[in-house]
Amino acid sequence: MLSKEELSDDFEFPAYSSDSSNNGIIGFTNNPEFICDDITPVYITFGDHTRTVNIAKKSFSVLDNVKVLKPFTSNEKYLLFIISSWKKQIPNLGYARHWKVARNCKIQLPLKENALAFSNPCDNVKNIDFDFMESFIRELEEERIRELNAYLLATGLKDYALSAEEEKALEAFKTVQWGEYRIGDLYKKLDLHNKDFDKREDTASEPTKEYSLPIVNAKHGDNGIMFYGKEDIFDSAEMTIDIVQNGAVATGDVYPQPQRTGILWDAYLIKALDHTDSKETLFFITSSIQKSIKQKFCYEFKATWDRVQREKIYLPTKNNKPDYATMETFIKAVEKLVIKDVVLYADSKIKATKNVVKKDFEYKINEDAGLLHVADSIN
Repeated sequence: MLSKEELSDDFEFPAYSSDSSNNGIIGFTNNPEFICDDITPVYITFGDHTRTVNIAKKSFSVLDNVKVLKPFTSNEKYLLFIISSWKKQIPNLGYARHWKVARNCKIQLPLKENALAFSNPCDNVKNIDFDFMESFIRELEEERIRELNAYLLATGLKDYALSAEEEKALEAFKTVQWGEYRIGDLYKKLDLHNKDFDKREDTASEPTKEYSLPIVNAKHGDNGIMFYGKEDIFDSAEMTIDIVQNGAVATGDVYPQPQRTGILWDAYLIKALDHTDSKETLFFITSSIQKSIKQKFCYEFKATWDRVQREKIYLPTKNNKPDYATMETFIKAVEKLVIKDVVLYADSKIKATKNVVKKDFEYKINEDAGLLHVADSIN
């Protein structure tokens, strides 16, 4: 199995870990162990510690604590339905391994109507209603695409056209002047506390009205947020950068936290000393810090503030000071470039859905043509 040190973003084939973010892909390799071809076009990966399940459609390798399963079908919609049913049955054992219980889970799947006539309909896979699974997943996809499209319209993100200033910023970025800065000269560590903290009573895994404050910890992915807490229990701050100082995988992870955020342990928040971050500069500098420290720290050599503050990062520079205006405009341009792909994807899905609906409607009209003619004559 691969280690993180053997991976690179310049390689071609994905490497799966047990992480819950980025569909489990933690990096890339040029030497895949599992080959997706005509014989086996699809595999399933199972994160033993995290219960994450992902569908692999391209040749890949795995890191430690990942099981590789060969499914009975390559139909992605079938697999999505079955995986969802399966994950609901796997109990959370914390950081323990889950395969030993996951492999024995029993799941519920829809059966064809005529299957109920048999004494033991579940004994035969042919009795499973795969057509229902496929149509159900397709309907969910269409619903999510409609919600995405409505969100893009409501937030103005449908407009992905670059302004003249943003186009100039992208072009100028090729020749930007860079300066080296010590992290501790730009940021300070915040001294936040937990008041009479009880993990069982004062945090929840999902946000609610009572548990509304995002709480960061030694979490890889999900923007470092592991729990949600009660606001009167946790000190918090906004427009900060979250640095994970401990964790088998998460050590050295860096996340922007523009919203108000609290902490548990194994992570800390830093805030600008002599400048006020915008959301865009926060994103830019977070990426710079991540590039600087991620490969330098690990579980045995933790990313404590005493160490991290001495590290240096490169930032656009003007008059011997960080050029925050250039950072901000550049990130705004990058956001639009990314949103463009999302908008085009949503539009293509909506167009495809409309074509299917139109064909179904035309078929229905032809099927009921006589009835329609009679109705027209009555009107």
